[in-house]
Amino acid sequence: MRAQNERLVLTLLRRHGALAKSDIARMTGLSAQTVSVIMRALEKDGLLARGTPQRGRIGQPSIPMSLAADGAFFFGLKIGRRSADLVLIDFLGRILCMRRRVYRYPTPDVVTAFAQEAVPELTATLPVMMRHRIGGLGVAMPFQLWSWVQALGAPQGEMDAWRSCDMQAELAALTGLPVFIRNDATAACGAELVFGKGERPKDFLYFYCGTFIGGGLVLNGQLFTGRSGNAGGVGPMPVPGAAGGMARLFDAASMAVLADAMDAAGEPSDHLWAQHAQWEVSRPVLDRWLETAAEGLAWATLSAAALTEIEAVLIDGWMPVAIRAELTARTAAALHRLDLSGIDPPAIREGTVGADARALGAAATPLSQRYLIDQNALPAEG
Repeated sequence: MRAQNERLVLTLLRRHGALAKSDIARMTGLSAQTVSVIMRALEKDGLLARGTPQRGRIGQPSIPMSLAADGAFFFGLKIGRRSADLVLIDFLGRILCMRRRVYRYPTPDVVTAFAQEAVPELTATLPVMMRHRIGGLGVAMPFQLWSWVQALGAPQGEMDAWRSCDMQAELAALTGLPVFIRNDATAACGAELVFGKGERPKDFLYFYCGTFIGGGLVLNGQLFTGRSGNAGGVGPMPVPGAAGGMARLFDAASMAVLADAMDAAGEPSDHLWAQHAQWEVSRPVLDRWLETAAEGLAWATLSAAALTEIEAVLIDGWMPVAIRAELTARTAAALHRLDLSGIDPPAIREGTVGADARALGAAATPLSQRYLIDQNALPAEG
């Protein structure tokens, strides 16, 4: 019970920021004495930091408590189809340092060699007395990587190595840390849920535009992963294609489609995978991709809204912020050109985490497993 209550307090502080003991007692229904005991224990463990006393009209000044940035640290490893990223985050979810490896296609050997090199490098950036506070390694990766051979132009023999690879066990042996694996787009959605800014709807569909479009689904404030952990995998959703036929969302809203169009136009596309801050692409090529992607996202949104009554759709991705904003606006416009009879259209909004959402979502997984509670277990706010 004490552990559950400690998680409850930490979850409330993550959601609301600094709170006084009286605030937490009111929000949780726990007695003031119980809250005091819990917060003293958490402060002793280095997980909480004291703020400046706030003087009110009556009684002793209240002391707001917040999460301590150096209370715990976590690794997040994103294994992508074109690159791998390793981040080290603090307890607030801030990226302290990062390493990146770009490749033509991923293989288990390439990924483990990258982790073997990068984990000690990032660990060494922490003071020696803080390194024992690294609480785990989360991994965000596409499932069934061996099935993406044709799309990646990769040798089947090398990609088949993923069939027998136990990446969780290999990384655990390599790092000595607890390792958690999650689908990459689902992890990005989890980052929005844990670290996202502003008002978070209780039910939303999340799109992450990377090499291929992916997504996640949040229902009643909880990440819905499904039976195999792949729920919310929006890529195969059917959308209208060329010449009146049908296509998949993969074929409309993926960065690989943009890269192919750039290559066909004689415009180098390799820089898309190396960084996300600036795309060097001609306006005609970009406009065609944005229009096709927005139409596909609008149709996928319509299908999801008819089935789940989602409140909002959040769009994020490995792209410049200005292009994310344009894609979001175009998707909203495209949605409202469709027949919405019988549909309460969801709000179309930009994601708030950004390009590093997959790596951050990976790191959020061990953080959540160790320190947070199910969002549905939070007391009602009033």
